[in-house]
Amino acid sequence: MPIPKNLFALLLAVSPVVAYGQNQPALEPEIVTDRPDITESAIVVPKGSLQFENGLTWTSDHGQRTLDLTETLVRFGVFDRSELRIVVPNYLGGVGGVAPASGFGDVAVGMKQQLGPLPGDLDLSVIIALSLPTGTDRISSHGFDPFIKFPWSRDLEKGWSIGGMQSLFWFTEDGERNLTWEPTFYLEKQITKPWDAFAEYGGDFAQRGGSKQVANFGTAYKIHPKNQVDFHFGFGLSHATPGRFFAVGYSFRVDGLWGRR
Repeated sequence: MPIPKNLFALLLAVSPVVAYGQNQPALEPEIVTDRPDITESAIVVPKGSLQFENGLTWTSDHGQRTLDLTETLVRFGVFDRSELRIVVPNYLGGVGGVAPASGFGDVAVGMKQQLGPLPGDLDLSVIIALSLPTGTDRISSHGFDPFIKFPWSRDLEKGWSIGGMQSLFWFTEDGERNLTWEPTFYLEKQITKPWDAFAEYGGDFAQRGGSKQVANFGTAYKIHPKNQVDFHFGFGLSHATPGRFFAVGYSFRVDGLWGRR
């Protein structure tokens, strides 16, 4: 049956619009970082993306004042729900007070697998990694130290969200393993679409030595969907913990390096 002229004209007008929409790539999600809080995010970076998270922290610890930089974490999106992670060796240097050990720390490599979303709108991931003894003599643990983390998060109403992480570290100290459990919990509020703030508790409870507990407060602002600046500060809640610390950071993501989400 021949196509009516008016219908034929409509198809000609609509087909370029349909084709254009089909050829457009899906919008990439906004950047989600593992900083500035202690708790890692429960979300992986998009497949084919490369994300750099960097920071600088000033710490006052029982008469020692130190500067840590660049605190770089590199994240590669290798699959839709999996990422490769590299912790670049961090430099620790004294800036006053009692002279601490200075030098580079150990490198760490690992993977993050996103398990959620789960029932109840819960996001959950598992991170498995290994620290390698590449650092300066007085900074390195001199051991191959595995660790595992389970970060989780859940969105609430009116821009609020909660989250936390359960972690186990097998640190090498004086040539022996010192199993350490680290729980964290945070409450976060989205102030505007690109701006959020949080309050967090974190603790380290080791087989040997006193507990290390901190209160951590901070904020992050997305200056672009793929670029973020952050600031956080905190103080110790136990004697073995640094008295206070202040930190700033900058993170960015590059998409479309391989494959598609």
